[in-house]
Amino acid sequence: MQTLDWIVLISTLLLIVAYGTYQSRGSKNVKDYLKGGSTSKWWTIGLSVMATQASAITFLSTPGQAFNDGMGFVQFYFGLPIAMVVICMVFIPLYHRLKVYTAYEFLENRFDLKTRTLTAILFLIQRGLAAGITIFAPAIILSAVLGWNLLLLNIIIGILVIIYTVSGGTKAVNVTQKHQMIVIFTGMLIAFFLIIDKLPEGITFSKALDIAGASGKMEVLDFSFSLDNRYTFWSGIIGGTFLMLSYFGTDQSQVQRYLSGKSLKEMQIGMMFNGLLKVPMQFFILLVGVMVFVFYQFNPSPANFNPTATEVVLNSEYADDYKRIQQLQEEVFDVKKTTIENYTSEAHSESLKNSIAQLNTANDELREQARVLIEKAGEAQNLKVESNDKDYVFIHFILNNLPRGLIGLLLAVILSAAMSSTSSELNALASTTTMDLYKRNTSEKSETEMVSASRWFTLAWGIIAIGVACVANLAENLIQLVNIIGSIFYGNVLGIFLLGFFFKFVKANAVFTAALITQAVVISLFLLNEYEYINLPFLWLNFVGCLIVIVIAILLQTLSTDKDYAEA
Repeated sequence: MQTLDWIVLISTLLLIVAYGTYQSRGSKNVKDYLKGGSTSKWWTIGLSVMATQASAITFLSTPGQAFNDGMGFVQFYFGLPIAMVVICMVFIPLYHRLKVYTAYEFLENRFDLKTRTLTAILFLIQRGLAAGITIFAPAIILSAVLGWNLLLLNIIIGILVIIYTVSGGTKAVNVTQKHQMIVIFTGMLIAFFLIIDKLPEGITFSKALDIAGASGKMEVLDFSFSLDNRYTFWSGIIGGTFLMLSYFGTDQSQVQRYLSGKSLKEMQIGMMFNGLLKVPMQFFILLVGVMVFVFYQFNPSPANFNPTATEVVLNSEYADDYKRIQQLQEEVFDVKKTTIENYTSEAHSESLKNSIAQLNTANDELREQARVLIEKAGEAQNLKVESNDKDYVFIHFILNNLPRGLIGLLLAVILSAAMSSTSSELNALASTTTMDLYKRNTSEKSETEMVSASRWFTLAWGIIAIGVACVANLAENLIQLVNIIGSIFYGNVLGIFLLGFFFKFVKANAVFTAALITQAVVISLFLLNEYEYINLPFLWLNFVGCLIVIVIAILLQTLSTDKDYAEA
């Protein structure tokens, strides 16, 4: 990185922090601090909701996901518009009418305190872990690529977020997220057009799409019912709808965004705005990844995009084997480049298209061999090395191909995304701890004491998130890791809320018992899938968990003659 990149990066981040702290100063009561004074307009709500979900993981992992697997990941979001309609019709009017500070207040009104407390605790567990991952994700990748100290990066990102979130609460989060989304959209658009500009002369955007299609990267829809395919139309529509209902309807990090709305109408329009824009946004980010793939059809790419992993294997006994793979990859690249050039100039010959597919398969096999060697080298040196390089693809392209100044802007995009999602999570964790646990289980407190407690809880959760970030570990793909954590808990929580909304005869003890059983079952199903005893992709856990808790609660309520179940 050059001096100009550092200036752009540091000034962008500091301006966002300073602006958020300044604009949200003076929160004197709980309503101001936790609900932003209920003054947010629909566009603020919509952008804040999007910024909360669009963490740094989105902008690091999603292009890499598309680079490796194509556009199919967009199916994951197909359930989102459906979920937005249901939330606007059912969840938001109820929350607005009850004037709740957290989603879990409704559960005490409908069931009892222990059900509210259990659900709040489930949220705190999964969102506390997720907050650490949203800090850890950009930190570990930037540290590997730029050589920055990982521990220091975790702490810096965490402290920047803590400063304005502790200072201004919900209003600070909403104010900063608007500007963070502007930075993010601007940076991604610039990156997209620069990628197109860097393609060889004569390779138009249309031809780039043809090349991607010939390479199998433009297959958006998969209507198969196979559970071997993680992302299909059906998993997106069914599992995705349940995940999105849980996330946007019951997760306090999202609920708090629209509870700050000026009116019921502003909340609903803000959520529909998110529903209409989110899928195209994810499609665009995936398309950026596909264009990076096309770029590397004309430009050499490393056998592994993680520079730390490459360094480890080149300093091991497997160095010669790895260099041999690199040489073979260069040979495949030369043949593939010539084949693609012929394909784009010869009216899309079917035989050339098949050749491209075969050459891509050969390249993938070489990359897999490189990954295996990296793992062996790490084991031999007793080092934990991330061999899966999906999360490093986009940042590698940025650092090696963008002009000075824009590198700083794109790094600011990644760190802004990390800060925006983490600030929402800390804000929601503090609100839930304050309102659902602290206030509900202590004597009456003054407004000043409650605001002070909220600030302290925000600081505490910030420190916990930094701690999780410092001990976290990479999964196969970071964006999947966050969704896996959510899917383990979300189905159960959504089922509890649906029981409260639509099954009036089910009482508190039946729901509480069913929730405990369901959480144990879902965790068991996840572990059985991880150890390959069953085949149940994580996205289906949302549907299964929701269904199980509803069925068990209804059975307990219907079949039990216990007085506690009948009257609770």
